[in-house]
Amino acid sequence: TLLNNHGAKAIGISGKDSAFLKADAINQDKWGYVGQIKYIDKDVILRLLDEDFIPVIAPIASSFEDNHIGFNINADLAASAIAKSLNANKVIFLSGIKGVLDKDGNCINTLKEEDIKRLKEDGTISGGMIPKVDACLEAVLGGETKAHIIDGRIEHSILLEVFTSDGIGTVIKS
Repeated sequence: TLLNNHGAKAIGISGKDSAFLKADAINQDKWGYVGQIKYIDKDVILRLLDEDFIPVIAPIASSFEDNHIGFNINADLAASAIAKSLNANKVIFLSGIKGVLDKDGNCINTLKEEDIKRLKEDGTISGGMIPKVDACLEAVLGGETKAHIIDGRIEHSILLEVFTSDGIGTVIKS
């Protein structure tokens, strides 16, 4: 609604619509209906984009099994997988945080794979930041040139991140 109210042509869909996202269970016994995307029909997204729609995608996926209720997918990992399937150059994760923070609470401007590994090992990257950083890393290792984690609560945050030399969040590079 917010996008539409600002003149965009947005449409809300889930990965179960037209079964364009399909997944398998990560660990049915432990996590229940939490899945990992195994198939993306990118043509569904491309058709929406061709009609000038902005797809707002709920991270729910169909199963490969008939009459299955489907799977919940981590939103960051879904975004990364969708971006990879579209051969995107960049993926931006809007969050309620400044970006990846160091132990003193300062935003780390740039990270590479080796930095992420080290910061996970020393506990700097922990909790809910782990899947977000993993999704960014998966995106850049899958072909995107950059992945960004920025604070979506800041007005014009995307413009500030992309069009200023320092940015306002964390960029992950391959």
